Amino acid sequence: MSNLSRRELLAATGFAAACSPVVQSMTGAAASITRTVPNVDPLSLVDPGLLVTLKSLMKGDFVMSAKNLAQVRKSSVPTSPTRATPCEERAVPGAKGAPDVRVFVINAAASERKRPAILHIHGGGFVAGIAAEGISAMQQVALDHDCVIVTVDYRLAPETPFPGSLEDNYAALKWLYHSAGSLGVDTSRIAVMGLSAGGGHAAMLTIAARDRGEVPIAFQLLSYPMLDDRTGSSRPVPPYIGAHVWVPASNRFGWSCLLGAPAGSRIVPAGAVPSRVENLTGLPPAFIGVGSIDLFVDEDVDYARRLIDSGVLTQLCVVPGAYHGFDLFAPEAPVSKAYRATWNAALARAFGANAKS
Repeated sequence: MSNLSRRELLAATGFAAACSPVVQSMTGAAASITRTVPNVDPLSLVDPGLLVTLKSLMKGDFVMSAKNLAQVRKSSVPTSPTRATPCEERAVPGAKGAPDVRVFVINAAASERKRPAILHIHGGGFVAGIAAEGISAMQQVALDHDCVIVTVDYRLAPETPFPGSLEDNYAALKWLYHSAGSLGVDTSRIAVMGLSAGGGHAAMLTIAARDRGEVPIAFQLLSYPMLDDRTGSSRPVPPYIGAHVWVPASNRFGWSCLLGAPAGSRIVPAGAVPSRVENLTGLPPAFIGVGSIDLFVDEDVDYARRLIDSGVLTQLCVVPGAYHGFDLFAPEAPVSKAYRATWNAALARAFGANAKS
């Protein structure tokens, strides 16, 4: 494979999401849907504002695999922090027997006025990506919401299979919670946030935090989260879903690396696959966004439905004609701008609803 461009790297590592016009959908379980699969050109389903960008991305379409993983990782480039918001790299204690976890702390300041906080988890198909790549974007979120953000450099699969990454993220969450005084954080307003695999990690972490009962999470913001190892393995998808950017073969590779077993296996480690967790009661309110032609659309819609059925306040945003990563690849497209406005509004409501009087 030739050297990866920035766009090709993003395509390989599977970041992004979007929303406008918005379709609010609460359909039945993805596993039980019976489809008559039409003969559809995948490009005919793409939002016109995203089509030109997708055609340029198609020149770099490839399947994530063990052969190109090292090159993909080398292509991850840290962004330079802006001066507008303070950013500090720290090492926090890992789980028992595990190494320290590197985090970047954004917009922290000890103050009598406590602010909300976000634990952010980067994407990358469970096997790639670095926290430093998203620092400038997280600085903007911190400014927009007057909040503190901790973004985590968790260990990657396949070198570290589940539960290594979960324990790294949980260690960072505990550190954020117990360091609230020095960081200026309101512990009643801690959210978790992630894109793609980061969204999957955020969902896993939220479930683990509920089960362990040590750290309260107020909100989960999941953009096109990677929730179900069965998608594209034991559960095939129509050929026009997930046709570009993050494709079924890449999904099988990422999940197999994390699980240490083939994606779609009958038995997987407990807590590793959010969509396989039977009990979703008691989880915090959620926002889930996904494109209508994203590989993850069925699993994300189904997870939102299950959260709602479990009594969890949930907002679902399905973006017509949007593929995986579209708001990063085409940030100026109307659907991308509308999606950012949608999830930012959801986050603002969550922080406001939990504000101490």
